[in-house]
Amino acid sequence: MHRINSLAPAMRTVSYAQLERFTDEELMASLNSGCHDALAVLFDRYHRLVLSIALRIVRDPGEAEDVMQNVFLDIFRAVAQFDASKGSTKTWILQYAYHRAINRRQYLNTRSFYSVGAVEEIESSLPSNESILSKFSLLELKHLLKEGMETLSAPQRLAIRLSSYEGLSMQEIADKTGDSLASVRHHYYRGLKKLRSMFTEKGLKKAAGNE
Repeated sequence: MHRINSLAPAMRTVSYAQLERFTDEELMASLNSGCHDALAVLFDRYHRLVLSIALRIVRDPGEAEDVMQNVFLDIFRAVAQFDASKGSTKTWILQYAYHRAINRRQYLNTRSFYSVGAVEEIESSLPSNESILSKFSLLELKHLLKEGMETLSAPQRLAIRLSSYEGLSMQEIADKTGDSLASVRHHYYRGLKKLRSMFTEKGLKKAAGNE
């Protein structure tokens, strides 16, 4: 076992400028020895990478920021467990980033966080921003979305699910499904148009007091 204690610099108190010249493993050793500024240097080196990973997985900037902050808190708490012989500091940090982000996405999924995304996409494409959708409660919107999705063709439903729920781009959906980019766009926009029409019709009826 090659624990980070064996990599610890002779002095625990060093300047930030000095820490910037340390290797990642030396920073981990310094952090383990009580030099908290070492975490700031690691943050400067890797926070953008951690944030980009989190954003790709949770697909929400605010949630991704929270994941990033929690990742570095995890590193601070678990620094004594780091073993340089089992992998680099970067790999260790990225493992925390992936696990934290995936756990957060699962948590959000159980609370229907991503289903609201499809509703918001429909709302943004409606002709008026006073929003017909404001006529409905969140529970009603989710019910309408489920009802509307069931009326779509399988390719349309899949395109919207992969885009709105999983956050994939049109090209990523094409790669995943094996369809052409043009077909994916066609299914997506036709499906979105159907949902938009249904929400508009239901909203107008509700506004008129017919529902």
